[in-house]
This record gives sequence, C-alpha cells and structure tokens, in this order.
Amino acid sequence: MALNYKRLPGDEDGLISQINTTPLVDVMLVLLIIFLITIPVVSSSVVLQLPRESSRAEQSEPGKVIVSVDASGVLYWFDTPLPDTQALMVRLGRVATAVPQPEVHIRGDARASYEAIGRVVFACQQLGISRIGFITEPPRRD
Repeated sequence: MALNYKRLPGDEDGLISQINTTPLVDVMLVLLIIFLITIPVVSSSVVLQLPRESSRAEQSEPGKVIVSVDASGVLYWFDTPLPDTQALMVRLGRVATAVPQPEVHIRGDARASYEAIGRVVFACQQLGISRIGFITEPPRRD
C-alpha cells in the first residue's frame, strides 16, 4: 500500500524523504555528557578496604631476591641481617646490573613501620629495579 501525493501545478518542492538527524545528535550528546559526569562519581569512593589475599602461591625461583623487614625495622637479605640501608644498596646494586634483572620480593612484618619498607622500595627505584613484589600471607579461615 503506497501513498500517493499529488503535486500541484506550481509546487516545485516534492516530498523530502530524508530524516533530520540534528535533534537525535543533540540528545545523544547530552546523554554522553551526563554519563561522562556521573561515571567517575559512581566508580570512585573514599572508603578503602585493603585486599587480604590478592596473590597466588608461587614457587620460589632462583633469580628472585627476597628482602625481609622485621617489626623493629631490621633488614634481611634472604636470611642474613643487614647492618643498614647502605649495605642493602650495595647488594641491590649488584642485582640491578644482572641480565635478566631478577624480581625483588619484599617480606614486611605487619607491625613494621611504613618507613622501613618504603626505604627498600626507594632503594630499588634509585637503582633502576623495575620488578618489585610483596609477599603476603592468606587470611585465617575461621
């Protein structure tokens, strides 16, 4: 069933079969702006809950270096206590030049200050060690 439109003798304008998309584009732009404004508000929050177990168990590889920090802030290279941060820098300096560069794993006691662990991370950054990981324990299951 087709529609027939009669043309009047003086009518030069025929039937326009195009859709005006300007209102559609305007509505879509308004919706896009609304979504861009509301998504960051919904996805970010101030309340933080640190993950208790975010890693899977891995076998220790010979190329990995383990630096431990006990509750009093004493540094350990594997199981050997280090006298100060300078001794750590010397050992990490040897590791930093190895090819391929091994990963440094930091075992920090839960009671250790952030400053002691931060010194280890800062030493790694100064020497150009890019692969740093933290060793954690899974939470207790009651």
